[in-house]
Amino acid sequence: MRAVILAAGRGRRLGSAGDERPKVLLRFGGQTLLQRHLEILAFCGVTDVSIVVGYRAQSVQDEIRSLGCAERVHLIHNPRYAEGSVVSLWSARGWLANGQATLLMDGDVLYDWRLMRALTRSSRANCLLMDRDIEPGDEPVKLCIAKNRIVDFHKKPRNAYEFHGESVGFFRLSPDIAAALLAGAGAYVASGRHDQEYEEPLRDLILASAPGVFGYEDITGLPWSEIDFPLDVAKAQADIVPRLRKMPAELGVG
Repeated sequence: MRAVILAAGRGRRLGSAGDERPKVLLRFGGQTLLQRHLEILAFCGVTDVSIVVGYRAQSVQDEIRSLGCAERVHLIHNPRYAEGSVVSLWSARGWLANGQATLLMDGDVLYDWRLMRALTRSSRANCLLMDRDIEPGDEPVKLCIAKNRIVDFHKKPRNAYEFHGESVGFFRLSPDIAAALLAGAGAYVASGRHDQEYEEPLRDLILASAPGVFGYEDITGLPWSEIDFPLDVAKAQADIVPRLRKMPAELGVG
């Protein structure tokens, strides 16, 4: 299994809280988001990692070198990083369409390692993570469930559902579904819809797939936060960081 991390955007909504750095270089508890990603992935057995970069890509490369990970982390450059994230997804086509199971990940997420363990150990070949403790409003991407299947996946769902939660932004994809997602992303870019987010072709694929192709793991109660706004930074520092559990290796028991 390999991981592809989307980290090309500038993060304009963070303003001064972002300090003009790529979001994966924001520090929480003394570590960058990027360092946490790489350590957690390695702990979960995923050492083949590609990162889509764009804005201030050199600073991300410098961080990878300082962490001693340059040999196992491949950078994918997206010069069109100011456009929608569907372009970043399409930029990774050489690494997603290679016949391997893939973890597709947003780079701007601070999370407990147990979320990734739930995803990598899931029995579902195509899996999303859902948190039922969802904040109100249009900003969270909602994972909507009816009759124990995913019936919608959007900030503004249009299909009826029984309950919903927030998507964490991490996805486990089988080789065939990863290829189908790339085809969808390519169609978006080719048709001029390059301002869209990658969730759009993913939603199309989920809704077009047969029941049971996609599943989810409920990670409600585990600490995590997407970092989009200055308030997210403050919340992460005050509430999420103190609740992050150390990985067993750090405790000397594994």
